[in-house]
Amino acid sequence: MAEFIFLMFLIVVFGTVGEIFVSRAMKDHGEVKNFRPRALIAVIVRALHSKWMWLGVAMMAIGFFSLLAVFSFENVSFVVPVTALSYVVGALGGRFFLGERVNLQRWIGILLVGAGVTLVLIGRS
Repeated sequence: MAEFIFLMFLIVVFGTVGEIFVSRAMKDHGEVKNFRPRALIAVIVRALHSKWMWLGVAMMAIGFFSLLAVFSFENVSFVVPVTALSYVVGALGGRFFLGERVNLQRWIGILLVGAGVTLVLIGRS
C-alpha cells in the first residue's frame, strides 16, 4: 500500500507540476499566433531555452514512469480514476503559481472530482 501511495503521489504531483512548468515556459515565450511549420519550430526552440520547460519535461517523465510502475500491479479501472486528483493539483498550481483566475464553478467541479476519487478509494476491492 505504501508503494502505491508513493507512486500515486509521483504521478499526480510530479506529472501535474510538470505540466504547470511547461505552461509557464510557453507563457514566458508568448502566444502561438502563426501555425506555419517554421514559426512553430521557432517557438519550440525558444521554449527549449527555458529552465521551466526542462524542469517540466523531467517532472512529467517521472510521473509517466511512475504510472507505468503502478500499472504493473494495480488495475487500470482503479488507477485512472485516482489520477483525477491531478485536477486539484492543476487548479491550485494554476491559481497560485501561474496567477490564473479560477472561478467558483471550477472550484465546485474540482470538489466533485475529489469526492469521486474518494468514492473510488473507499470502494477499492
